[in-house]
Amino acid sequence: MRTRIRPAVAAALALPAVLAGVLYPGAALAAPTPSPGAAALDRAGTSFLTAVPVTAGQPVRLDASTGDYLYWSFPGAAGDVTEIAATLRFPAGAARSGPSTWSIEVFDGLRRRQACTAGAQTPTAARDATEVRLGCVLRRVRSWAEPWSGDPLPGTYYAKLSVVELPEADLGLPVEVDLLIGTTDGGSSADDGELRAPLAPPDRPGAVLTSTDGSGAAPGQAAADDDTGIFDWVPALSMRWLWTSVGGVLAAVAGVFGFSLTWRRR
Repeated sequence: MRTRIRPAVAAALALPAVLAGVLYPGAALAAPTPSPGAAALDRAGTSFLTAVPVTAGQPVRLDASTGDYLYWSFPGAAGDVTEIAATLRFPAGAARSGPSTWSIEVFDGLRRRQACTAGAQTPTAARDATEVRLGCVLRRVRSWAEPWSGDPLPGTYYAKLSVVELPEADLGLPVEVDLLIGTTDGGSSADDGELRAPLAPPDRPGAVLTSTDGSGAAPGQAAADDDTGIFDWVPALSMRWLWTSVGGVLAAVAGVFGFSLTWRRR
């Protein structure tokens, strides 16, 4: 009897992990690995405007100070699942006076904070700890979404690494930062739509964007105006049209049937 129960218990314990891999593909990702021949990056920005571009598989290694805000930017295409892994190492010679809490945050091109489905996003390092690991697995990038939703869309993303809580006496102590971004291409899902332009706002403050033909219009504006036609206001056919039509027919049949039951014949 016990030999029959043990396989069932093992299958029941493994079921949540399988469901997590199906519902949240990012949770089943392996740790990102550096790309062969990728040159290490030793720089980081201090704001969104000065974020240093980094590609998937390119390692980042630099020396920073506790209290600095470090920014990197990376592209995100439809269907991608991105994982960010960071390791902070504290030199033995720098004596710290207490524990510290670190944070890694990810923002999209519109500066909207994106949720992480897995990873230690805000771990706390003990006073005598030599290193602390951070991680964040983003949701799958969609090819289209409603304007009011906060779903990740194709465009530029920003990773922000900072310390959120520590003793004031530890500000300025040296810290070694290792960061690596891994991307898994899962293919764009059927979202019944397509984003017109990536979410990458201009990063040149104070500069006026003009077209190359001297018309003064922003890039892409003239092309968008030329695409207008007679039938452009008609949305593309999709499964939503089918279900809406079926629902309308069923509602009409239900209305006629209900009226026949309540109508009193003379």
